Amino acid sequence: MNASPVQARRVVLAARPDGRPRLPDFRLEEVPLRAPGDGELMLRTRYLSLDPYMRGRMDDRKSYSPPTPLGDAMEGEVIADVMQSNHPDYHPGDLVLARAGWVTHALSDGTRLTKLDSRFTPVTTALGVLGMPGFTAYAGLLNIGRPQPGETVVVAAASGPVGSLVGQIARIKGARAVGIAGGSEKCAFVRDGLGFDAAIDHRAPDFVDRLAAACPDGIDVYFENVGGAIWQAVLPRLNTHARVPVCGLIAQYNGPGAGGPDFLATTMREILSRRLTLTGFINYDFAKQRPAFLDEVSGWIADGRVRYREEIVTGLENAPEAFIGLLEGRNFGKLLIDLAAEPVSSLHGPGPNDVS
Repeated sequence: MNASPVQARRVVLAARPDGRPRLPDFRLEEVPLRAPGDGELMLRTRYLSLDPYMRGRMDDRKSYSPPTPLGDAMEGEVIADVMQSNHPDYHPGDLVLARAGWVTHALSDGTRLTKLDSRFTPVTTALGVLGMPGFTAYAGLLNIGRPQPGETVVVAAASGPVGSLVGQIARIKGARAVGIAGGSEKCAFVRDGLGFDAAIDHRAPDFVDRLAAACPDGIDVYFENVGGAIWQAVLPRLNTHARVPVCGLIAQYNGPGAGGPDFLATTMREILSRRLTLTGFINYDFAKQRPAFLDEVSGWIADGRVRYREEIVTGLENAPEAFIGLLEGRNFGKLLIDLAAEPVSSLHGPGPNDVS
């Protein structure tokens, strides 16, 4: 039986940004959403994930995924309740993971939906440590980085959802974990809250010296998700045959800047002389490993070897400002938009264990 249509709210791409996104690049709209037809279901969003890759979707350029058309809802993954259903596999009250975008409600034919089970407790983990960011960390580090006991693994944006798990998995595998983060509070969290061996503030005037001191034997694995000046500081410290999984370049997403130095020749020379392995990847390259990831990481959370932090902002209307802040490093932990509840920033999991 079909229920009445609802008024849905959505954030659409109003203009393609020139460099840093601005609030006028987004537009909040209210649109009627028809009732689901045969074989369809209606979703009501609980949480929206904000992630750096969304910045690339705002540009009209060739990439591994097509750009968001002007006037369409911003792309994004959500946790949603099934509100109405004419689909045999889904029933009202089911909780699902969906690529619905920046919307309060959406229609689905059941494709690309994932029912959430008891491993996702709380449910927000499906968008963070047990979601796309967590799988990115797991797949990139273990398949490309391949950390060995006693090696040094360095990761930037170490307080974020990808970097924080990279370092903790490195420790579980017996490697040293060195995190790079912005500011003393984030560095303290990385070191004392997550159990990294060292945390370096990239804003410190002596950042390069601090990085060298934290990596006296060089760097064997650098998990690249930032690029820019941090990459230039790391490059001279990479050991011969170091491995560099590349999953993001957030420092460069808003454009390289006019008149910036060209480090390509230096980088290529170091790749050659040090015989470095740099491998770009998208997490779904390793999709077959997702069941193993869920089992393994959920187990590490349960036994206290993995912790995670979330920052939750209330209200779809606040998503654009929160996303702009994400690109500038203002968030602390996995950034989510709660479409109903109060804002909260919290750390989850028991204290870090010493893993040798």
